[in-house]
Amino acid sequence: MSAKQEFIDIFKENIKRPGSEKLLEWLSQSDFFIAPASTKYHSAFEGGLVQHSLNVYKLLKKRCAEYGITDGESIAICGLLHDICKANFYKASTRNVKNEETGKWEQVPFYTIKEEFPYGSHGGKSVYLMLAHGLQLTDEEAAAINCHMGGWDYTTYHNPSNAFEKYPLAVYLHTADMLATYINKC
Repeated sequence: MSAKQEFIDIFKENIKRPGSEKLLEWLSQSDFFIAPASTKYHSAFEGGLVQHSLNVYKLLKKRCAEYGITDGESIAICGLLHDICKANFYKASTRNVKNEETGKWEQVPFYTIKEEFPYGSHGGKSVYLMLAHGLQLTDEEAAAINCHMGGWDYTTYHNPSNAFEKYPLAVYLHTADMLATYINKC
């Protein structure tokens, strides 16, 4: 099964609230399922964003089960959708790199940032996009997604510690994202 189909199956099985169909339609019309998750760090390959999202979802689901959080819809929303801000954000390009063996310059593929919708912080933009495309969020889901980068979201001032103290899901999403990015890479 492709990563796209796995994502859609998990989404449809777990996310039932009003607006979910509209959001999934928007994701399907965007480049979400073919975009990378970053330009050069984690999952910097075609389809990396959906693969990273699945990885975060699985790690989050496992962590939540360990601590008694059983709301499968919230887990799916946060795990699968925390990085939808990266849809329509990257552009495939090429750059010249010197081949160490031949000493010749070669064109190699890489991704650049070409943001179609410049809006706010990383997590805040994901929250906005969900709301704008019809999916209502609980306060805990919105806080978890907004703060999933922890202290690494430098675009606006925020204090993720407040969200982490109030909402356990925010802590678990942050740690799942960090594990998926740095330890359990795809």
